[in-house]
Amino acid sequence: MADSVSWSLQHLPRQAGRVAVVTGANSGIGLETARGLASLGMTVILACRDLDRGRAALEDVKHSLPGADLEVRQLDLADLASVESFAGTFQDGDRLDVLVNNAGVMAVPERTETADGFETQFGVNVLGHFALTARLLPAVLEGGTGRVVWLASIAHKEGRITLEDLNSERSYDPWQAYQQSKLADLMLAFEIDRRMGDRVLSVAAHPGLSATELTEDMTAGSRVKATIANAVLPLVAMPAWKGALPTLVAAADPNVEGGAYVGPQGFQEMRGTPGLADVAPQARDLEVARELFEACERLTGLEMPV
Repeated sequence: MADSVSWSLQHLPRQAGRVAVVTGANSGIGLETARGLASLGMTVILACRDLDRGRAALEDVKHSLPGADLEVRQLDLADLASVESFAGTFQDGDRLDVLVNNAGVMAVPERTETADGFETQFGVNVLGHFALTARLLPAVLEGGTGRVVWLASIAHKEGRITLEDLNSERSYDPWQAYQQSKLADLMLAFEIDRRMGDRVLSVAAHPGLSATELTEDMTAGSRVKATIANAVLPLVAMPAWKGALPTLVAAADPNVEGGAYVGPQGFQEMRGTPGLADVAPQARDLEVARELFEACERLTGLEMPV
């Protein structure tokens, strides 16, 4: 049995009858989050860009949890039309108890754009998940005890929101764009919590330093960087199942309150067991959060039903 399963069963309550969506569930933190939630009895929808990889992930989870209730649906967060199509698979009255906005890209070396013309990191990590949340929020509200989990990062502490250039059109730096996107995710989690009150639990989590496939983004096109990353990361980073534990707490712990931010409690929050994480001062800027929220509505063409 996978370690994420045994930890979940020991530390979190059963979730039978509840439904979760996990974006990017075909690998890494997303896969282990899906496995952990399924172990608690949830029906888990694996929202994956590549259906073949999604189906392989489903079989992986079922191998460790033969009775798991799982489904794979196609979702490409780099395409707002795909987000709309995915949301359309939910019928009026369908219930969604937990939405885990997990999928992401990290430090893409060269500036690229999504299908809708957004800088890829801001487009996928922020706008794709904002649009998904806006479209699925009615289903999250249906059950009365729903929650939305946003995946942030310790990198948010170095981030700055550049409202006049959210898509890095004036200048592009891979890490600055990533830091901005993760800061934006954290701020949106807080802003939705403020706007929703007790109707939906909006929380955030981060995986510390974990060995996942995100490193493929930042080493793309460089064999040397990829070789170094593959050699060093396993020595200093947590395995994906440990990195997923803060997300599992944010998604299923009944003691988590709205606006919480969960992360590892070890040195500089890079490793360790889950607990409340540190929030950089800029993530608490209410005016910037309001403007960011409104910018996301404008760029996606969607009003968040809050």
